[in-house]
Amino acid sequence: MRHPASFPLPHDPRPDHEQKQAALSYLNQAWAEARLDGVDGDCLAQASLFAALAELVTTYGEDAVATFAENLPARLRNGEFSLVLARQ
Repeated sequence: MRHPASFPLPHDPRPDHEQKQAALSYLNQAWAEARLDGVDGDCLAQASLFAALAELVTTYGEDAVATFAENLPARLRNGEFSLVLARQ
């Protein structure tokens, strides 16, 4: 029986924006499954934020993530994370 090679695979060759779209699709699927299992949306949001921030801190460090987080209030107020479209 052959075993897979024990060296790391190369990074996904797709462009960054395509990887982000794929990641969002996976997260939306996981979110939908959790909601079907009765997990509250607020609990999902808080757990998702924790997981995302922990990953960013692991990758970039506390100072870089803190700088990123400092810009979140303005981005929130600008509607960058709002899914509701303005009524005309």
